[in-house]
Amino acid sequence: MIGKLKGVIDSYGEDFIVLDVHGVGYLVHCSSRTLQALPAPGEAATLSIETHVREDQIRLFGFLGDLEREWFRLLQTVQGVGAKVALSLLGTLKPGELASAIAIGDKAAIRRAPGVGPKVAERICIELKDKAPAYSALDPAVIRFSGDLNEKRAPQPMLDAVSALVNLGYGQPQAAAAIAAASQNAGDGAQTAQLIRLGLKELSK
Repeated sequence: MIGKLKGVIDSYGEDFIVLDVHGVGYLVHCSSRTLQALPAPGEAATLSIETHVREDQIRLFGFLGDLEREWFRLLQTVQGVGAKVALSLLGTLKPGELASAIAIGDKAAIRRAPGVGPKVAERICIELKDKAPAYSALDPAVIRFSGDLNEKRAPQPMLDAVSALVNLGYGQPQAAAAIAAASQNAGDGAQTAQLIRLGLKELSK
């Protein structure tokens, strides 16, 4: 199995590059985000590689780093997510953004990726929610708070603050995460008005 390739970019295709490694041209499929980050033809590049071997073909998928490759593997454990959809997701969201979206149940963010419908987005959130926090930049306590808010288990001032932010036009997952972070900063006993003010500050970061 090929795990890494280091060479010179020979050419670009719509969703792939040809990487020249000591005179051998490897066709490597990449997400749009990866393609945009790679240098011009004739310049050196190093890619983490995932190799898919089937009876009729061998396909190589290239990533800027091991974390992106791990997400590519993880996404394909979800029913309905193949290599094409996984690359689409990684082309739309950075690994950290994807982890945060899954952690707080932001299905709308996941659906921004071409080829991802509502059912697949929901499955990704449900099946990967326990794995995503490990990859997320969000505070685990904020993720936990967000879950409590979404399931209406939180104190009434927090629920009212989330409702107020939603009425201002923010999405439910973003509002829940902002109020969860605001509650951490404000401490126990914070009232709705204070939480809204702190939540807006979080959303403006």
